[in-house]
Amino acid sequence: MTDRLTIALVQANPKVGDIVGNLAKARDFRARAEAAGADLVVFTELFATGYPPEDLVLKPAFQADARAAIEAFAKETATGPAVLIGVPWVDKGKLYNAVALLDAGEVQNIRFKVDLPNYGVFDEKRVFSAGDMPGPMTIRGVRIGVPICEDVWTPDVVECLSETGAEMIIVPNGSPFERTKFDRRMDLAVARVVESGLPFVYINQVCGQDELVFDGGSFVLNADRSLALQMPTFVEAMELTQWTRGDKGWVCAPGAKVVNEEGHAAVYQAMMLGLRDYVNKNRFPGVVLGLSGGIDSALSAAVAVDALGADRVRCIMMPSKFTGEESLGDAAECARLLNVPYEIVSIEETVKAFGAALAPAFAGRAPDTTEENIQSRARGVILMAVSNKFGPMVLTTGNKSEMSVGYATLYGDMCGGYNVLKDIYKMEVFALCRWRNQEFPRGGLGPRGLVMPQNVIDKPPTAELRENQKDEDSLPPYPKLDDMLECLVENEMPFEDIVARGHDPLVVKRVENLLYIAEYKRRQAPPGVKIGSRNFGRDRRYPITNGYRDAT
Repeated sequence: MTDRLTIALVQANPKVGDIVGNLAKARDFRARAEAAGADLVVFTELFATGYPPEDLVLKPAFQADARAAIEAFAKETATGPAVLIGVPWVDKGKLYNAVALLDAGEVQNIRFKVDLPNYGVFDEKRVFSAGDMPGPMTIRGVRIGVPICEDVWTPDVVECLSETGAEMIIVPNGSPFERTKFDRRMDLAVARVVESGLPFVYINQVCGQDELVFDGGSFVLNADRSLALQMPTFVEAMELTQWTRGDKGWVCAPGAKVVNEEGHAAVYQAMMLGLRDYVNKNRFPGVVLGLSGGIDSALSAAVAVDALGADRVRCIMMPSKFTGEESLGDAAECARLLNVPYEIVSIEETVKAFGAALAPAFAGRAPDTTEENIQSRARGVILMAVSNKFGPMVLTTGNKSEMSVGYATLYGDMCGGYNVLKDIYKMEVFALCRWRNQEFPRGGLGPRGLVMPQNVIDKPPTAELRENQKDEDSLPPYPKLDDMLECLVENEMPFEDIVARGHDPLVVKRVENLLYIAEYKRRQAPPGVKIGSRNFGRDRRYPITNGYRDAT
């Protein structure tokens, strides 16, 4: 029995489906940990396959390949540190979300996830079987409890481990980013420490995976609830932890305690990581977007430059006869501040051609939103043509306020491959722009200082699809609209409670109706970074055909 243990905690960036690449990364981290004298190297939930694998994990060939890769990796542990690594595992005909202990050249032990989350973005009961209550694993003579992610969000699994002799708790996680999520993780960790009297290691992956962002932020709590280690958020990292057994059990020596981003800084980091991984893992050379002179495209461009670098961001201004000189100047200045490639492609002749082609069909009909939408769709065609010709992904720039009420054009400003503002309400767009003009994001590849003209933030929002158009011609003022949408989308508040906050009942009724009837548009929207508790798509799944209204 040992009284000292060195554990390397690895929060790394896997790619879903890339078993070979993920295991190559694991081997590299293990080699570094071995050189530093580690006894055990801990990776995150389903690291071998990437998390979440969704229905890919149901493919028998995928299951077999993952198992073969882990068994091959195990042979390399004949000498050097043991490894704890997440992997899907088939046992007696059932598929489990598992953690494998690799040591002495073999797969020494397997533990299965007990509590399968089936809410919000999680759908694990669809693909995995639930494991039985586990006992601890013995690793280098130390009895270690290894609950997996959701297993620690309720007390039962940790209680079982402590009652069956665990000396410490190590939790591999795939916990996605949300506002205030870090505080919730820390609160639950403290609760498990209090209940079990055991030190607690929380190790979380860091990556973008489609709409989800995993923010890392791994940490260690000693049995007295003191913070022994805090790892950074939004970046890959490995930390060695030094453990000593004393009269009161195992204690982790003090390590690094990184002060991580909060608020707007954390949201901006999530947007950067989500976009960067989506573009890079899908092998796009960069992005192209329409730079309109408005605030949404300005923020989208800034995030893209910070995430990818200015040389991988192409901006195109596509003016119509309704585009004002102010917008032309703001777009050009924004491009100059970001130092991005910028060009102007007019849509006037394109719109005229559509008008001429449709004139016989539209004879006797006055112009309306049809003609406005043709402008938006003409811009979509141009951006998609550039994408097809040169390879960059079209970055969509609509915000959550617009997407909530359908203030967006299918196959127009909604076309594209990804949207960093998809879960960001309009008022937060303003706040993030002000923040970025004053602060520099850690790891950002863009310029310091001002990245968008102040006029872009100050001027009234407009789509400029008709003369003197303003967003508030069609929508309630954004402060009121966003509050109503927070009530309806994030909180599912009853109609009467929303009105009680000071909103006009007729306006609430109209906004609720717009929210419901725009569902068909959102089903066809590109993916985007999940930021809040209920993003459109993974979290909030409403029927398109829906006759229910609360505001009756």
